[in-house]
Amino acid sequence: MLIDSHCHLDYFSAEDLPNILARAQAAGVGEMVSIGTRWEQTDALIALAESHPHVWCAIGVHPHHAAERPIPKAEAIAARAAHPKVIGIGESGLDYFYDRAPRAVQEESFREHLRAARLAGVPLIVHARDADADIARVLEEEGKSGGAFDFLLHCFSSSRELAEKAIALGGYISFSGIITFPKSSALRALARDLPVERLLVETDAPYLAPVPHRGKRNEPAFVVHTASVLAECLGLTPEALAERTTANFRRLFRKTAGTGLQKTCE
Repeated sequence: MLIDSHCHLDYFSAEDLPNILARAQAAGVGEMVSIGTRWEQTDALIALAESHPHVWCAIGVHPHHAAERPIPKAEAIAARAAHPKVIGIGESGLDYFYDRAPRAVQEESFREHLRAARLAGVPLIVHARDADADIARVLEEEGKSGGAFDFLLHCFSSSRELAEKAIALGGYISFSGIITFPKSSALRALARDLPVERLLVETDAPYLAPVPHRGKRNEPAFVVHTASVLAECLGLTPEALAERTTANFRRLFRKTAGTGLQKTCE
């Protein structure tokens, strides 16, 4: 079984979603995590996860939207994360490519989400784009000042330096369809050098469809292509890669471990 550790199921229409979930199951994608980008969508995300036994969710504010409304406080985010279907906080982080929110506001939001993850005892899902140095700085500063926390750098396409810093700080790294792109040879080389016990796979659907579906709308079923390329990078069979990344997912997203769902899927 594969797990799509990061997708946006609420971006699909209600009419499309049943077929998308069915195709994921048919492809061997047993579970998926629908990720929050705006605080206002929290209730809807939780309701979506409650409605589908193989769907989990994370809640939070994407850095693009950090300035659209007052930043939720860590305590408020953590309180909502007590729901059994909420297994992570995010996505939050820094995006200096688009700069859709002032960088100081992005960082304030990032720190609140990080502290919420620590309070709730669930991982922080980190969005990092063109902000490697500041992502590393915040992760390191918060670890020193507030203590350990779990985190995942999602849709990784950043520098080797950030990957190595994240691993040194105890973090995990998730690869998306980007790793399948012809021009991503450096990313594939990096993947080969990372510890397999810290790696996950994702789609970021409906974005970033992997080869051979590049340019089309992405969906969780397509994570099998990303997993196949990652397996090849690591010298593993697809089955072994699925086993390893699922075990990593359980270790990181501890609320999913020991559930009835786990027993039916593995």
